[in-house]
Amino acid sequence: MADVNNVNGSPSVYEQINQANQNASTQKTQSESDSDMFMKLMIAQLQNQDPTSPADTNDFMQQISSMSQVESINKLTQSVESMSAQLMTSQAALQASSMVGQKAYINTQVASIGESDEIRGVGSIEKTVDDMRVSITDLSGNVVDSWSMGSRRAGDHEFVWKASEDLPKGSYRVVIEAAEEAGGNYEPVDTFIAHTVNSVTLGQNGVGMRVNTDAGSASINDIKQIG
Repeated sequence: MADVNNVNGSPSVYEQINQANQNASTQKTQSESDSDMFMKLMIAQLQNQDPTSPADTNDFMQQISSMSQVESINKLTQSVESMSAQLMTSQAALQASSMVGQKAYINTQVASIGESDEIRGVGSIEKTVDDMRVSITDLSGNVVDSWSMGSRRAGDHEFVWKASEDLPKGSYRVVIEAAEEAGGNYEPVDTFIAHTVNSVTLGQNGVGMRVNTDAGSASINDIKQIG
């Protein structure tokens, strides 16, 4: 299974797109601020110069030339970053197309019994627990099955549940809870249920990507893993 948020410790393409857009916005604001500051300084210099000894025209031309060069460099930088963002958007689109048909583990308790009669999921815990248990309920809250996964260390723990033949197809709910100590209270843990990706919706510049499944639409940030 592939972690969509990190590959070999490197930021995902979606995070790179977000960062690129933030950097472009920051640099654009900085460029406009530099231009405004330059004009204010020049006007102040003109207003406060000695009328009997005005500033050298060549000095002003050199200042204007220097500022023009800085603005040209800023525009070039923005153009390069824009091209980079477009390339990352294209890469995001390619990755999105490869996700269709795969299983996405989405941060939800909603599950469904379909042709496979099977529910796959992941329970994620931050601390070692004495017991982790899984309960499958119908939409009315009636428990149809439950079992203990025993003691578990911090991390992600997968499960596969096979429905009995007498259970109807349709939607169910998966509740995963854990108790840190024997006899202690059970607390709900982060639950990720596998759903088939039917399509992917791209946001502006690839940001805000969402996957569409039979259980509904989910942000890419709500996906634990693919596959």
